[in-house]
Amino acid sequence: MLLHCDPNDGEGSLKLVEDLTTNANEVQQQILEEILTQNADTEYLKSFLGGCFDKEQFKNKVPIVTYEDIKPYIERIANGEASRIISSQQITELLTSSGTSGGQPKIMPSTAQDLDRKTFLYNLLVPVMNQYVDGLDQGKGMYLLFIKPEIRTPSGLMARPVLTSYYKSCNFRNRPFNRFNVYTSPDETILCSDCRQSMYCQLLCGLIQRDEVLRVGAVFASALLRAIKFLEDYWQELCSNIRTGHVSDWITDPGCRNAVSDILRQPNSELAHLIESECIGNGKSWEGIIKRLWPRTKYVDVIVTGSMAQYIPTLDFYSGGLPLVSTMYASSECYFGINLKPLSEPSDVSYTLLPNMAYFEFLPVERNHDQAAVTQGIQCNGGGSDRNGLRREEEEEEEEEEEEEEEEAVDLVQVKPGHYYELVVTTFTGLYRYRVGDILKVTGFHNNAPQFRFVHRLNVVLSIDTDKTNEEDLLKAVTQAKLLLEPLGFLLTEYTSYADTCSIPGHYVLFWELKMKGNGNQQQQQQAAELNPSIMEECCSTVEQSLDSVYRRCRSKDRSIGPLEIRVVQHGTFDALMDFCVSQGSSVNQYKTPRCIKSEKTIELLDSRVVGRFFSKKTPHWEPYRMEAK
Repeated sequence: MLLHCDPNDGEGSLKLVEDLTTNANEVQQQILEEILTQNADTEYLKSFLGGCFDKEQFKNKVPIVTYEDIKPYIERIANGEASRIISSQQITELLTSSGTSGGQPKIMPSTAQDLDRKTFLYNLLVPVMNQYVDGLDQGKGMYLLFIKPEIRTPSGLMARPVLTSYYKSCNFRNRPFNRFNVYTSPDETILCSDCRQSMYCQLLCGLIQRDEVLRVGAVFASALLRAIKFLEDYWQELCSNIRTGHVSDWITDPGCRNAVSDILRQPNSELAHLIESECIGNGKSWEGIIKRLWPRTKYVDVIVTGSMAQYIPTLDFYSGGLPLVSTMYASSECYFGINLKPLSEPSDVSYTLLPNMAYFEFLPVERNHDQAAVTQGIQCNGGGSDRNGLRREEEEEEEEEEEEEEEEAVDLVQVKPGHYYELVVTTFTGLYRYRVGDILKVTGFHNNAPQFRFVHRLNVVLSIDTDKTNEEDLLKAVTQAKLLLEPLGFLLTEYTSYADTCSIPGHYVLFWELKMKGNGNQQQQQQAAELNPSIMEECCSTVEQSLDSVYRRCRSKDRSIGPLEIRVVQHGTFDALMDFCVSQGSSVNQYKTPRCIKSEKTIELLDSRVVGRFFSKKTPHWEPYRMEAK
């Protein structure tokens, strides 16, 4: 079911959304039938179904898999074997994940039709947004978009990030004319593989066309904040270019240089002076800088769900409180759905999965961590006594039994509001019952299609003993702790963590980068000197007290975890972390700061920039879980 959407036909596009969500179950069954019919003779499916394409056999015989299970098949295609190993359609390229969650980038198969499905979803964003914000056809969007050079596999297929694939495609370059799709950045600046030149030229074009900008955005919040940091470093040179009408000599990419020159055209000292007055200082902070430099901006278009939520206060600071809009939910494996209420508060953002994008299943997830920890007999006892050894053996046996009794995956329309699920997809590109690794919470329904809040990535956790802290729990704890710093004028701009098991007992380490709300040019060393050690120690304790019962028990009762540590790092450290990750294969456009790191080189990089170390001086409060009497 390959549908087309004309972004200029708002009424027709919205009716299409209504039809799809009203008939969600029927569409899903049709999608599964199409996938199985087309791919029944592939090597992968034939090994389980013997050439049949019955839904019940599919659910009974085709296993739910992880990336490691399907990786050998994809690598065979990358090395030159036929696409029919997994897909009846020709695999035209391989899409690489960002590689920051699991440590190494994954490669996913893609087809020409898959690109058309992505385009369908992008085109739906226009009419949906137009329902909520008037006049978007009267200006442009300043979107900061980037590509990464491709890697050619032995088979000749290109391997590249999903957004690089889209921006370099004819679908993007020949997108239907619609004022909503008009960007301040010429395609040549987006397609420049030199990220520094690309960023500079896109910002320069955005400043020159400031009076036309109605929305500012990037893919992820982190990318937009990196652009603001770049602007802080280069505003004087940008103003000089505008004043003289000449692009800096270090911009050597021909496409960039020619495209920017066409927009710059002539000197504009008045505009340069105006921008300078907003950036130069004179006691002015950079609070509200987006609204001040681009005064007609109606909203900021960035993803601020999941781990990106921690950027919300910083974005609010720089944007002057403009609405933060997360429009869509997608991954390298598949594009899933859109936000039908784009102006909702970031904490309330839900995505409606469109039933024509793939066949969706959901594995129920137990979210009552504290109760589960007790009912499953989890203990944090240390030492190596026989009793503890027997306890651990009993736990392992119980875990094996639970795995055998694991609940079956349910279909899209069978999920229940308020429940948590792990997303499983079957796609037209050769992924069958594939665990995406995203945990979602059902928040309601739009017609018959469920709506989901993205909670966190599966298994992105800190763990020392039997504690398991996921990304969502860590974010909540950090959010509580940073409130102690706000009255002192500090913003927590970035953080990450790791489990330090070199110490005995091991302990959690958080790396924090802080920024003063006032003059952004103050030295980090001065900021560190102003940090009150007792306040920072209280931040450590607040993080610990905000973590779950298992962690607090291991800290307070069993002493199997040491005091939590916060290491404050120099200003610019997380930019250096991003540069390092990009040098290792991550994409600038898809980069997300990893909330838990394991690479020794990454930890060394962060440790080399530490300007202050603080430990929790309190033992977190913990009470045993008490069963209610019956």
